[in-house]
Amino acid sequence: MQINDTPARLHPRARLATAGPRALSEAELLAIWLGAGRNGGQAVALAQSLLGSFGSLRGLFSAPRDQLAKHPGLGAVRLGQLQIVLELARRHHREALLTGPALTDPKMARDYLQAELGGLGYETFCLIYLDCHYRVKGFEKMFRGTIDCAQVHPREVVRRALEVQAAAVILCHNHPSGIAEPSEADRVITARLREALALVDVRVVDHLIVGAGACVSLAERGLV
Repeated sequence: MQINDTPARLHPRARLATAGPRALSEAELLAIWLGAGRNGGQAVALAQSLLGSFGSLRGLFSAPRDQLAKHPGLGAVRLGQLQIVLELARRHHREALLTGPALTDPKMARDYLQAELGGLGYETFCLIYLDCHYRVKGFEKMFRGTIDCAQVHPREVVRRALEVQAAAVILCHNHPSGIAEPSEADRVITARLREALALVDVRVVDHLIVGAGACVSLAERGLV
């Protein structure tokens, strides 16, 4: 069924106007964005096909461009639009993180990190720098690794924290496997960094691990 063939009261655009975006399914939201699809294709069917092929909305948004390009109905224009939508979402969360109040609620950091790191196919270790009032001073990707590990050098972390004049930091990295549970290596590097940074009076507030649709806080587990 094409959007234009849908009864008016069930039309996704009509429901969007009357009930708001939260009332629509993921397939309906995608269908509105896709329009009629390529060559007059069926928008709702195409949206459902995309969700089925990539498993979920997150799977679709984090899929590599070459995989997306192979799917019927997605041309270069819509691939570009998709990248723009994702980048806007990342910048929205980054702006909220960098210009918001003191970072007392870990949800704000989690939202940003999931948008920034959730779809990466390699491990990346990052730092969120905080001032003495826990306001965000900056965010930095420090170490890039492979599909299952990234080498983290405490000396470099200490050096950057001093350069930024951070009073505290939040450590963060992703697990490309999608499983956000902390490994023994994660616990060890957290302890090493906490000890190294304590020597220069920089506090480690938390270590957040990003997986598929989840972000685990080591502080909440009592591991920081």
